[in-house]
Amino acid sequence: MKLLVTGGAGFIGSHFARTLLDGGHPGHEDTRVTVLDKLTYAGNRDNLPTAHPRLDFVRGDVCDADLLRELLPGHDAVVHFAAESHVDRSVASAAEFVRTNVGGTQTLLDACLATGTSRVVHVSTDEVYGSIAEGAWTEEWPLLPNSPYAASKASSDLIARSYWRTHGLDVSITRCSNNYGPYQHPEKLIPLFVTNLLEGLPVPLYGDGRNVREWLHVDDHCRAIELVLTKGRAGQIYNVGGGNEQSNLDITERLLDLCGADASMVRRVADRKGHDLRYALDETKIREQLGYAPRIPFERGLADTVDWYRTNPGWWKAVKHGGGHPADSARDRTARQSREGIAS
Repeated sequence: MKLLVTGGAGFIGSHFARTLLDGGHPGHEDTRVTVLDKLTYAGNRDNLPTAHPRLDFVRGDVCDADLLRELLPGHDAVVHFAAESHVDRSVASAAEFVRTNVGGTQTLLDACLATGTSRVVHVSTDEVYGSIAEGAWTEEWPLLPNSPYAASKASSDLIARSYWRTHGLDVSITRCSNNYGPYQHPEKLIPLFVTNLLEGLPVPLYGDGRNVREWLHVDDHCRAIELVLTKGRAGQIYNVGGGNEQSNLDITERLLDLCGADASMVRRVADRKGHDLRYALDETKIREQLGYAPRIPFERGLADTVDWYRTNPGWWKAVKHGGGHPADSARDRTARQSREGIAS
């Protein structure tokens, strides 16, 4: 099998690619992986192996139709992670979110049709559903996104569904709860708070901290995506939840304890515009149809994540303070030499 992973140098995409290459998904021991990533601030070549016999890295934009049509032939399937994903950035400026998340998905699906690459897993988010006061969303729940980011992802979901319904493309959609784990960019809540505390800096807590999210370890999420890739049905949506709920205040208190800090390190800041109060996913479908269940208890996963950031300061300090990765490192150039014409 040959698999194209878009956005594969980002947090979740790189974990998916590394796990495939490390033999973490049975049945994929011979799968070849092509990672396509633009290497924006959120993509980091250091998230992937320096060299691997089954890995090809291409630096490029998912909105580049010519690149995609040259790259896709020979691939059996696509797992589509590439997206702008930070809510605060979308509130400040939505244009890049619409361009990448909506336009990039449409461009990718057009290229799949043109090249005969029929199998696509489109990775989305629970934020497309909006906010829910009680209970949990099923896959049939209406889409009521409240942030520009969530609206762009809801739009891309509908684009993906339309290519299944109109063109017969074998597309499945996943919608996950909040992810956490190693290699997550320090703009997100858990790594931001952990790295601040490790540096002796206060942590910014939005509003009263009562906003509730489910938390899902990135490894559990990637196992669910692999199940959908191999067993999921065309035109179907699969919720992937973490099976637990934590308020932002709860998370903050846990991180203070794990980092040996106290409440004096918390700074209350003005709440985000349109801040959703609560997310909750009903994941009955993926459990019953595909046999999925999360394996990593939140307490252990969170402690392991804190330990990872504690023991890998070189990675997160470069990302947080040094602008991430070199724009055109020697390793990138070497990886791209054989694809000079399509990886600009």
